[in-house]
Amino acid sequence: MTIKERIKEQFERNNEQTVKELYDQLMVSKQAIHLALNQLVNEGSVVKFGRTPKTVYRLVGVKAALEPIPFDIGEAESEFLNEHFLLISELGEMKYGAKGFYDWSMKRGLPFAKTVKEFIQTKKKYQGYYSEEGMIDGSLKLKNTTSFDRVFLDEIFYVDFYAIERFGKTKLGTLLHYAKQGQNKFLMNILVNEIREKVLAFVAQHEFDAICYVPPTIRRETQIMKFLETHLHINLPKIQIHKLSGIIPVPQKSLSKIDERINNARSTFAIAEVMQYKRVLLIDDAVGSGATMNQIAEKILDKKVAESVTGLAIVGSFKGFDVITDI
Repeated sequence: MTIKERIKEQFERNNEQTVKELYDQLMVSKQAIHLALNQLVNEGSVVKFGRTPKTVYRLVGVKAALEPIPFDIGEAESEFLNEHFLLISELGEMKYGAKGFYDWSMKRGLPFAKTVKEFIQTKKKYQGYYSEEGMIDGSLKLKNTTSFDRVFLDEIFYVDFYAIERFGKTKLGTLLHYAKQGQNKFLMNILVNEIREKVLAFVAQHEFDAICYVPPTIRRETQIMKFLETHLHINLPKIQIHKLSGIIPVPQKSLSKIDERINNARSTFAIAEVMQYKRVLLIDDAVGSGATMNQIAEKILDKKVAESVTGLAIVGSFKGFDVITDI
């Protein structure tokens, strides 16, 4: 009997196992156990939960493991879903494309094939907002925000919308939300791989000569902005921005009124730079009101660090820069 078969027997006795438990029961090397478990995970008969050293493997129900999913859609539709849809389930499972969309549809009692067509139609409607270089220009929306006394950003772009009507978070919106909330480096790495090529092309086309990243407000062990800074590999001088706060740090996302966000950003950011540049790129993870980027741009221009500042966010809201509150 193979190690994999012996492990299957253990799962029949108890549908939840750890590597240590299997090691104690089978008395074979942990390397061999890991290899067999990976095979079972890839087959879809076992699901892995948690991260080392707190990892648990659970047996998938027979019906769930064996029941075929009726993907009654064409190849082009399937490819579109693979490119544009990601579901992270309540159990932390990542489900791309048709599989994820099928589960999303079934939970809502929606007909799969019909809803796929509706999703594609909706996404294509939004694609009209993308430029030829694949970015969304939010400059006009920012300039039409009446709460700003002045717009200091020369332009502002984002890679994708955070969410769209009816279908909720986009693929990038989903990755950003769970990567940031869970301080998950695995998801952060996937996110960077999704956007790196487009961001580097954007930087080259606009000929920026310096870059800066909006610093975080809340202390986290793993900061997504620091991860972007170190993993996008943008080879430009970096302008340091410091985030100041009072006794109680107040994150922008917790403020619902734009004038509160403007006041918060104006009072809590400082620029530490003596060099002078022509065009600076300011990067943030998400654009809500645009207040943070706009007020940082004001400080950069006031110190004459740059002649112009362009903002770039991974995601932004669609309707008039509605406030994003759940990231």
